[in-house]
Order: sequence, then C-alpha cells, then structure tokens
Amino acid sequence: MSSKNIIFIDNPAAKSSFTTIEIDCAEVLKSWRQSVYSYEWLTKAGNIKPASDLNQTEANKRFEVEKIIKAGEAIEMPILGIGVMDNIEIGSGRATLLTLIDNGQITMPVHVPSSQLKEFKKFIAASRSPSYLK
Repeated sequence: MSSKNIIFIDNPAAKSSFTTIEIDCAEVLKSWRQSVYSYEWLTKAGNIKPASDLNQTEANKRFEVEKIIKAGEAIEMPILGIGVMDNIEIGSGRATLLTLIDNGQITMPVHVPSSQLKEFKKFIAASRSPSYLK
C-alpha cells in the first residue's frame, strides 16, 4: 500500500483552538511508546502490531483505514496532544496514524492544540518546520 498520495482533510473535532503541523512520524511513534494506551497497538519491543495481533475492534479500525487509503479517499488528520508524562497522546485518529506509519508514512499533517505548539517543536518534520518555532 502506497501512502504517498494520501489526501488529508481536517478532523471535524479540531476546532479553532487547534493548528495543523507536519510531524516526523518516527519521533511521534517513539514518544507515543510511553503512553499507557500503547500496549493495544505496540509490541513489547515498541513495534506496531500486525492486524492479526490487535483486538477485533482495533483490527477493524485498521482495516477501515486501509480500505480508505486503497480507495484513494480522503482521510481525517489525527489529533495529537502532549500527555501528563510529556509524551505524545493520540486524541483522535489512532488507527489512521499508526496504520499509515506502519505502511511507510514518514511525515504527515496532524492537528495539535495551539496552546501546545512549542512542545511539539521536536516532533515537527524538519523540512517543514515553521519559522515561528525556530
């Protein structure tokens, strides 16, 4: 599955208090490994589980994302935030984010709270880093 031609659209849950950034997927995944919810999608080694190792609900979400991508349909951007342990938390679009990363996505647009923009500096894809964060 190629993820190079994915069309991302705004997530309707991201209201005016959010901004869109282009993230470095590897850095985000590395941080999300610290989440208390990561065990649902990650192996003990920190790799994304294949669909066959996910619980049925999460596997169905992954299959739905893969179906959308294969059909060339637009997909909603995930919403990320910084958790209490200063790591990435996925507020919405977990299956989208992790399925795309597992299929080779290197960068992708996501929504983040505008109030946390400075905390996301280290997760922004270097080639797309906005000048206001330098």
